[in-house]
This record gives sequence, C-alpha cells and structure tokens, in this order.
Amino acid sequence: MLAAESKVVTSGATDSSNADPARSWKKIVEPVEPFLHAVTQQLMRQARDFDPQIVPYAEHALNNGGKHLRPTLVALAAGCFGQPNESHVKAAVIIEMVHLATLVHDDVMDEAKIRRDSPTVAAKWGNEIAVLFGDCLFAQALKLASSYPTPEVCRAVALATNTVCSGEILQTQQRRKFVAARRDYFRVIEMKTGELFTLSCDLAAFLSEATAEQRAALREFGASVGIAYQVYDDCVDLFGTEADAGKSLGTDLAKGKLTWPLLLAWERANAEDRTALENLIQDWQPENFNAVNALLAKYETFAPSVEVIEHYLEQARRALRVLPASAGRTGLLGLTDFIAQQTGILAVQ
Repeated sequence: MLAAESKVVTSGATDSSNADPARSWKKIVEPVEPFLHAVTQQLMRQARDFDPQIVPYAEHALNNGGKHLRPTLVALAAGCFGQPNESHVKAAVIIEMVHLATLVHDDVMDEAKIRRDSPTVAAKWGNEIAVLFGDCLFAQALKLASSYPTPEVCRAVALATNTVCSGEILQTQQRRKFVAARRDYFRVIEMKTGELFTLSCDLAAFLSEATAEQRAALREFGASVGIAYQVYDDCVDLFGTEADAGKSLGTDLAKGKLTWPLLLAWERANAEDRTALENLIQDWQPENFNAVNALLAKYETFAPSVEVIEHYLEQARRALRVLPASAGRTGLLGLTDFIAQQTGILAVQ
C-alpha cells in the first residue's frame, strides 16, 4: 500500500483525516434527511412499478443502500434557494435511477461481484438479466422525467444519459491504450461521472427558478465535484481496501481501464518501466497487482493524484461564491471537505 507515499497529502485532506468519516457525512446529510427518506420511498415505489417478475431485480438494485450522493446534491443545491419540494424529490429519483442503471451495466463489463457490500445484479442473476434490467432502469427514469409539465427536464435527463453512455464508450475504446487515455482522461470522467453530478445541481437550480448565473455556477460546481470524486474513486481501486470501499477492487486493472495514477506512472516512467507497465496491463493477472503497485510507488503517483482532487474541489468551492449564504451552500461546501477527508483517510491506510 504505497508506504513511502502514505503520509503525503494536501493540507486540506490532512486537516480532515483524523475526523470520523461517518460523523462527517452525517453532518452533511442531517439537514436533508427528510428529503433523502422521501427519495428512498419513491425509489421503492418505482421498484414495485415494474412487471411482477422483474420486481426482485428492481428491489435489489434500488434499495441497496449507498450514500445517495446525487440525491444529496439535488437537495443541497435546492437548499440554496429555499426548501426543496416534491419536484426536486422526483428529479433526485430520476437521476438516481439513471446512475444505478449505469452501475448495473458497469458491473457486467467489469465482471464485478460486489456492489455496496452485496452481490451485483449480474453476479446474482447473470449478465443477460443485468443488461436488460439496466435498460429498463434507463427507460423508467425517462418515463418519470416525461411527467413534468415542461419537456426541459426530460430533455436534460436524456442528454445527460447520452453523455454518460458516450463517456463509457470512449473509455472502453481507450482500454490499454496509454496515449489515447492520457489525452482524453479528464474529458471521459467529466462525461461519465461529472455529467450526473452536473445534472443534479442543474435540475435543482432550474426547478428552484434560479437565475442563469446561479444555474451556471451550480453546473460548474457539479462538474468539478464529479471529476474530483471520480479521481478519488480511481485511487480507491488502486490504493484502497475492499472492506472500506464496499465493492470489488482491481476491476479497472482487470479490464484495462487506465486511470489517473496509472497514466501518471506511465508518463513519468523510463522506457523500460513504461514497457513493463504496458505489459502488466496488457496481459493482466491478479498477481500483477504488486508489480503495478511498485511502479506506482516508484514514480510517486499518489501525491499528485491527491493534488488533482484538491484542485477540482477548490474549483468547485470557487463556483459557489456567486450564491448567497444558505444552508444549502454550506452543505455543498461540506461535501467538498468530505471528499478531501476521504482522500486523506485513503492516504494513511
């Protein structure tokens, strides 16, 4: 676990790393717990709306815990303009269903067995069921989005879904291709992860009748936090533990996905080590993990990865300066601190 790098973190992450992460997250979501409870209840109702023979898959996917980051973003962004209402709850449910659909498909492609400490849909019922059920979730989300009196919500959800799936395609095309992945890494993660974070903030602002400037600020916040979170998640796959992550780790390596620490190591490596890294990823075996980790440590990839995370978190914080003081704004700032804190904890594992 990169012992030589484990103490090197940014000041923001270091300041937070001694805090209890559960307590920190609870502090963020406590003001919006009624909202998140309403989202959970609506997700359960959505699960029961499927054909009776499909309900078990829906209940497993939709009621399977998680931090509900995107619904939390909807609630906090709406809280910048007053109290969130039923239209915000519905938006959060839609976005969460799109997100869960992408996870169901991701787990098929990654051959992942565990998601949120439970078997994945693919592991439990097979890849064919998982692919088709993921499609059902996308369709159900768009059906719900079409129930708004304005077509703008459905249009935004459809566009975001298209962007997320396009990002997945680009990432798949770049597997094991270091040059291509290095060029487009941030574009891909902005599409894959940042887009739903952006949508969460944007729909919350739109439904709250925010000004164009406020809506743009929240979109920038969502995109920046999404990128920071994805870089953090990529680090978890390499430097974390399965027990803490609650999901299968090493799946990126197994499928040839080239994440930021790997790309940094490749960029910094001499010709011999660069070839060695390429060969380890090209002919992946689980026992290659230690050799990859040794190269990551040799070229000191953890600390600059943390710097990237902190850069995007700071960019997100700056975006909020145009918004007036509010509980929602405080919560969004707290979310950036939480991600920084989790990164600091990852550093000392």
